[in-house]
Amino acid sequence: MAVSFGVDPQRYDRARPGYPDTLITRILAGTDRPDVLDIGCGTGIAARQFQAGGATVLGIEPDARMAEFARARGLRVEVASFEQWQPHDRSFDAVVAAQSWHWVDPAVGAAKAAEVLRPGGRLAIFGHVYEPPEAVAEPFAAVYRRVAPDSPLNGQPARRPLSLYQAGYAKFAEQIRATGHFAEPEQWRYDWQRSYTRDQWLELLPTTGGLTGLGPDQLAEIADVVGAAIDALGGSFTMEHTTLATTATLA
Repeated sequence: MAVSFGVDPQRYDRARPGYPDTLITRILAGTDRPDVLDIGCGTGIAARQFQAGGATVLGIEPDARMAEFARARGLRVEVASFEQWQPHDRSFDAVVAAQSWHWVDPAVGAAKAAEVLRPGGRLAIFGHVYEPPEAVAEPFAAVYRRVAPDSPLNGQPARRPLSLYQAGYAKFAEQIRATGHFAEPEQWRYDWQRSYTRDQWLELLPTTGGLTGLGPDQLAEIADVVGAAIDALGGSFTMEHTTLATTATLA
């Protein structure tokens, strides 16, 4: 699944939300023209925000399709998984992973990040939590079970609680502590809202895990059901977003 998101990089880049500017600024704070390594950079959504903040960014991306798109938008990208990537004596002021760290081998990730960070450099792992309202989530879960009965995601509730995601970020902190190379990890949280029209949500939905590998007929059936649910709400809805981050500086 980690390399399935590049099936339509244009849609992915168009539909996926960016990250709070305050988060980007906080990661870059204290360093003039920082060098940033972006793990699993995808199409470069977060990387472009770091560039706008004055950073020089190198992306690592295992999906060549995503890497090609990011390069076309002005990002330097090397095609590799983080585990296989070779730093060749390069070092960075920040190592970041936006919505991608869960694909990195926990036995390798934090320790390798420590190897390429400069003294006092920051590792920042972050991502979004966004669950649509019950009136949209429940019909989606039902149709997804029908069109993809063998998916391992079918065992999850229609709306996963924030605490489930927070537990995942707490595990990231444990991985960082276990290296012995970092100061005590911090947990950051940013709450915000975004409204979606029917078309905007149906544009984003196929870019999410579990749907990137489905066929056109399966996606069309899901879109019909979810679209009808949004129509019943008046054609749009406002969704609460939370951006979580686990971060630590090299000791």
